Amino acid sequence: MKKLCLITLIMLSISGMSFSQEKHNSKSDGSSLTNFNDVKLNSLYLILGAFEVSYERSLNEESGIGIDVFLPFDDEVQDDINYYISPYYRIYIGNNYASGFFIEGFGMLNSTKNYTFSFDTEIDEDITDFALGIGLGGKFLTKRGFIGELNLGIGRNLFNDKNDRFDNEIVGKAGIRIGYRF
Repeated sequence: MKKLCLITLIMLSISGMSFSQEKHNSKSDGSSLTNFNDVKLNSLYLILGAFEVSYERSLNEESGIGIDVFLPFDDEVQDDINYYISPYYRIYIGNNYASGFFIEGFGMLNSTKNYTFSFDTEIDEDITDFALGIGLGGKFLTKRGFIGELNLGIGRNLFNDKNDRFDNEIVGKAGIRIGYRF
């Protein structure tokens, strides 16, 4: 039930941002540009047993902000991670409008499982933490607005160091995404 409420809240937020007023910019040659919205699905995680959807809003020709939401649906993936929500800021290096190769800075609110053993009893607890990280990748766009994207990122959790476990300290993001720009 919690996951359903979380998904509904996220989808309402995304739809509200996508219907907001668009800002028009002017290039030096007099033509106008529009800020675009990108919606993407991570096909890599879908194959591995999790659902990750991304929304990105271009700010100008060279940058954009967005958010990734990760929810596992396979039991093996749910044994390690409950969810993550990751806002990001990207700087694009290329000639096309908010596409091409990029460098990304991200935050990540994540919830993972921690298993400990005490007197022949397994104790599992959910640990929620916040990480900061960097990433890089490439976004490739067709003339009709379809998107192909590859990215890789790594970060470090900032709090909950009480466990001294390496697997709770480092977080990662990877993606082979497909989507649409409107």
